[in-house]
Amino acid sequence: EDGFSGLEVRKTPQRTEIIIKATRSKDVLGEGGRRIRELTSAVQQRFQFPEGGVELYAERVSNRGLSAIAQAESLRYKLVGGLPVRRACYGVIRFVMESEAKGVEVIVSGKVRGQRAKAMKFADGYMKSSGDVPRSFVSQCTRHIYMRQGVLGLKVKIMLDWDPTGAKGPVKPQPDVVTIMNPKEL
Repeated sequence: EDGFSGLEVRKTPQRTEIIIKATRSKDVLGEGGRRIRELTSAVQQRFQFPEGGVELYAERVSNRGLSAIAQAESLRYKLVGGLPVRRACYGVIRFVMESEAKGVEVIVSGKVRGQRAKAMKFADGYMKSSGDVPRSFVSQCTRHIYMRQGVLGLKVKIMLDWDPTGAKGPVKPQPDVVTIMNPKEL
């Protein structure tokens, strides 16, 4: 519910640092950092870390519209809350495209309505799915929802745009994009 958007684990000789990425990092921290301390002690006990051997941090995701994990979690809570599949998916697609993504694809598969399972595919914009480009330009996520009638599978793919600053996408441009310069005047 706090907009979970991934983890990053850094191992140093003294301790292990776990950075929780979330769209609402204040909710992860809790009142006065209470919830993050509870999470730290839970991780410490569960994985048998020595006292002070693990440190948890919460980091805010700068642009949640370009994070496939955040959008898959958002779609998941919409569907669990009873929103119709088409409306939930089109809402996610509109939000992602307004966040200046190049393209988005959402696939919901399972018993969407009735007994027969099927896959519903929703897409907008431009999406590359082969070659080396998807490794750096496509953010993707798969989630499962346990509904009354069975399990629904969610797949969200977001094609990021090239960004020289590295804030909204990869720093290096796509290999097939060619920019034609004007000839220099002599």
